[in-house]
Amino acid sequence: MIQNGEKLTLPHDWSIEGKFDEKNPAKSEGGGLPTGTAWYRKGFIAPANFKDRLITVEFDGVYKNSEVWVNGEYLGKRPYGYSSFSYEISKFLKSGKNMIAVKVDNSAQPDSRWYSGSGIYRNVWLTSTAKVAIKEHGVFVKAGFVSGDFGESTDGGNLKPGQAVGFVAPQVSFINKSVDKTKKYKIEFSVLNKEGKHVANYLIAADVLEDNTGKNVSSLLISQPEIWSVERPYLYTLLVKIIDSENKIIDAQSTTFGIRRFNFDAIKGFSLNGKPMKILGVCLHHDLGALGAAVNVRAMERQLEIMKKMGVNAIRTAHNPPAPEFLDLCDKMGFLVMDEAFDMWAKKKTKNDYHLNFSEWHKADLEDMVKRDRNHPSIILWSIGNEIREQFDSTGIAITKELVKIVKNLDNTRPVISALTETKAEKNFIYQANALDIYGLNYNHKLYKDFPKNYPGVKFLATETTSALETRGFYDTADTIRRWPKDGKTKFTAGNKEWSASAYDNVSAYWGSTHEETWKEAKKYDHVSGLFVWTGFDYLGEPLPYPWPARSSYFGIVDLAGFPKDSYYMYQSEWTNKPVLHILPHWNWEKGKSVEIWAYYNKADEVELYLNGKSLGKKSKQGDDLHVLWNVNFEPGTLKAISRKNGKEVLVREVKTAGAPAKIELIADRKNIKADGKDLSFITVRILDAAGNVVPNADNLVDFKVEGNGFIAGVDNGFQASLEPFKANYRKAFHGLCLAILQSTEKAGTIKLRATSAGLSPSSIIIKTRK
Repeated sequence: MIQNGEKLTLPHDWSIEGKFDEKNPAKSEGGGLPTGTAWYRKGFIAPANFKDRLITVEFDGVYKNSEVWVNGEYLGKRPYGYSSFSYEISKFLKSGKNMIAVKVDNSAQPDSRWYSGSGIYRNVWLTSTAKVAIKEHGVFVKAGFVSGDFGESTDGGNLKPGQAVGFVAPQVSFINKSVDKTKKYKIEFSVLNKEGKHVANYLIAADVLEDNTGKNVSSLLISQPEIWSVERPYLYTLLVKIIDSENKIIDAQSTTFGIRRFNFDAIKGFSLNGKPMKILGVCLHHDLGALGAAVNVRAMERQLEIMKKMGVNAIRTAHNPPAPEFLDLCDKMGFLVMDEAFDMWAKKKTKNDYHLNFSEWHKADLEDMVKRDRNHPSIILWSIGNEIREQFDSTGIAITKELVKIVKNLDNTRPVISALTETKAEKNFIYQANALDIYGLNYNHKLYKDFPKNYPGVKFLATETTSALETRGFYDTADTIRRWPKDGKTKFTAGNKEWSASAYDNVSAYWGSTHEETWKEAKKYDHVSGLFVWTGFDYLGEPLPYPWPARSSYFGIVDLAGFPKDSYYMYQSEWTNKPVLHILPHWNWEKGKSVEIWAYYNKADEVELYLNGKSLGKKSKQGDDLHVLWNVNFEPGTLKAISRKNGKEVLVREVKTAGAPAKIELIADRKNIKADGKDLSFITVRILDAAGNVVPNADNLVDFKVEGNGFIAGVDNGFQASLEPFKANYRKAFHGLCLAILQSTEKAGTIKLRATSAGLSPSSIIIKTRK
């Protein structure tokens, strides 16, 4: 693609390449980066047989107000920046070279409450099919279990292979643009297992396929099916073929799916495959930190890997449809998904947001989301909106009913939800529509206990919780809980010169609560189906509570660079079965200062703390405690914690007083990556003292040099108020850490990264790239 006369590769986000500036019209709420208008152009050669084919250009997402031309012919406009859409371009093509042009207009600002990115930031596809073909997103796979007589567990127990017979019931829509409408075809349906073996087949006899026809197939049965679950996300493939009268395959489409069942219950909460479980979720915005909004599969996979290790089993796509590749990853990695359509309806949240387009475009945008995403086994909920203003307006009743109907007409296998904030039923017009399947409540954790009494028979999910504020590696007073800001009207003055929020879990936004406050309530009650914490990662924009130069959020359990904050280990100790012991803070303080030491742990009865070999006592969690603590007067040396169960040692953790910065250490998340021009290696840069300890307050400027078959795709350090560019060959460390992201070229070989800093011993690392 060509943008501003320069050759570039899609997906592309031009905003992330710009400079942070308070004067940028997106403001700090939008990340403080430039927006504007741009043109993309690409020349391509039409297929030799294009006159006999249907040629379609498909966009996974363009932010925003895209307009598309082919050879000067106008195809249309798509305002919503998160929708996938397509145009059939066959009649506009010519022999030889053709030109597609895309105008992207993100100039009207502010238009978002978070960083949106700008440009063709998701993938684009050129598709060629026969004139008789399966429609785009024309295959819908309904899959589940046959009941009772076929041996399915009926006692609520966990389904296992051999206990059930699975069914697959495809629905397929076709398109017929051929001249001869009388030709007859056969449609073959095949179900393949993970190894590619056919486990079910069905053939529809000769038939005339008229344009826009659909076919429903009675259930294909699979004996002893493999079940999709969060622990073992097994995927099948449905292969649909159109076969002509000469027995030639003229079109084929494969779709992955999973066989699973789930249920929400007003009393018992959520279950998957008959097994009760709590939805342990986080909300994620779509940006990828230093890479911006441009889709990169490895960057998304890394985020999900980090969440998985924390114990997360569910993702809410806040507050818009995600990239299709993100849902593919959730299918493969075993995450449940709440797929969300809108952050606003007809009533605005920012001056130039989607409210301007809702009336004309909501039906198409919602339909396209459901049709595109409905085969993903990871998706268990359709969300029609987040904190919608029509909660407080009687128009909310009609709009809610309409949106739910749109979803149910396309998929009646999943419940529909909306994330609500108005807690009084008589004042909540979205709730009064009586159309939602589940009550989704944002925040208000103190209302969890009495929900069954106040809303008898209503299913409940905490759709957004917490909004705790933390800066990785920053620690101040831990003994009081603070709400920053204290309300929505008072100017915030309670911060600090470091533009930071304490990494002790004791600060939240005024509408929210700390991580521990929220989880203590959610874990108590079976009727709470689960929760989605705001947020898994920090994200660009919405830097509450601080004004400029803060430009990214403080809400994440993990910072923007992908480095966990301390609360990560609280969740890990609660949400996983692996042994955990984590102590905080660092051990570099003024002599004699009283420091509060916290320990998160599990799989143990107690933790004993030592300072320079002297025991400071044993502590055990009491009641609903989620950590233990000691007040310790600082003296240099080694702080050591030992967790024990029945007197036997489980884990040992040490934190040592670090000396002056002396050297750089480079650690790659992967040392072997693909030479495909897209794959990434995330290099953690640590500033160490002479003994190898991370220096907790090191802020050394690190310079990077790359040689070989790769380049620096971005740099970061996780500090929410850093105005250093993401596209650079340098970065200051923040609390001892920073990050360099290496991206491969399409040539196999090696990438060598060298990191230097004045007064420190340098470090190098080599990444291999392979075809």
